Amino acid sequence: MLPLLSRSRCLSRALNALRQGNCTLARCSLSGVPRGQGLACANSRKFVANNSSIFAVRYFRTTAACRNDVVTVNTPAFAESVTEGDVRWEKAVGDTVTEDEVVCEIETDKTSVQVPAPAAGVIEALLVPDGGKVEGGTPLFKLRKTGAPIPTAMPPVPPVSTQPIESKPVSSVKPTAAPAVEPGPSKGARSEHRVKMNRMRQRIAQRLKEAQNTCAMLTTFNEIDMSNIQEMRARHRDSFLKKHNMKLGFMSAFVKATAFALQDQPVVNAVIDDTTKEIVYRDYVDISVAVATPRGLVVPVIRNVETMNFADIERTINELGEKARKNELAIEDMDGGTFTISNGGVFGSLFGTPIINPPQSAILGMHAIVDRPVAVGGKVEVRPMMFVALTYDHRLIDGREAVTFLRKIKAAVEDPRVLLLDL
Repeated sequence: MLPLLSRSRCLSRALNALRQGNCTLARCSLSGVPRGQGLACANSRKFVANNSSIFAVRYFRTTAACRNDVVTVNTPAFAESVTEGDVRWEKAVGDTVTEDEVVCEIETDKTSVQVPAPAAGVIEALLVPDGGKVEGGTPLFKLRKTGAPIPTAMPPVPPVSTQPIESKPVSSVKPTAAPAVEPGPSKGARSEHRVKMNRMRQRIAQRLKEAQNTCAMLTTFNEIDMSNIQEMRARHRDSFLKKHNMKLGFMSAFVKATAFALQDQPVVNAVIDDTTKEIVYRDYVDISVAVATPRGLVVPVIRNVETMNFADIERTINELGEKARKNELAIEDMDGGTFTISNGGVFGSLFGTPIINPPQSAILGMHAIVDRPVAVGGKVEVRPMMFVALTYDHRLIDGREAVTFLRKIKAAVEDPRVLLLDL
């Protein structure tokens, strides 16, 4: 009777241990049960074996925490125009991560690709050093999945001591000496430090230098009276916001005017194929909008602008801008583009000559709106004015086409009715 009672206690302890998810304790509790005897779960097909034992062991299930698997996470596939990237680790070996938490970022020539954890677990190994180069499909790290339950109860609060606080007279308190302050660098000392250029900045520098070495860049200028577009924006701002749930800005007017001018002067929307020595004309308008981010300049693309209205353009700009601020732009968001608009006016730039974004053939530079005296109908009036600059590839675009194109933008922005009447 005594051995049977002892085995029953062992099984009872094993059951309690399994309910609490402690498989190690369960195995220890079953150590007193002869081989072939143990614990059967509800899915066992055999419960009673013989008179000398309580249960016949077939198998039993453990919790998910006891079935930890190790998975290898690979580098995601890149776009066709990107072949490799540099790894920047956000986590180290032994760190605990939740599902979809970013483990590392891969800096490519155009953007940064975040690699999240596929499940909750612990980082077991990093297979690529920090800063190492990887291609699509390269193993990045090993993750040990965990299924431990999340605690729902608050930890116990330590009891407050009931002993009275010992008090001392003020006269008995002796002042303590202030800690010694280490002498810092002298006021006139100078220093410098070096920071390695990230891959995106290196690629930006390379492409801009290629543009200077390849294109015969020339810049033409004009100025735009912003009075009418400001009046239109002020008059319809509230109704536009109420209907479309977003603000009406100036960028949509310039994007729409640019698409209008590109259709009027298709050579500005074209590009030279240096390989075949051919000119490629596009019957669509994809406008890249330059956006400054902490990591560098990115140019997400607004596609098929010729089919959009002001609301469509504003909505797309807001979506791309939000993705750029969150570093969520994909390679596909920046591929292509037939023309670029850069707005240095948001930083207060009054005048500048933008550099072409290769392989495009031209770029429009917007600048700050400043009240200046101008001649209107033989009188001097103060108007909100903006300088605009068009840099173009003189190998393909002649001065006549460039000036006509910029004047077309000026006319459409100064009087948006030109767009409606197709003048």
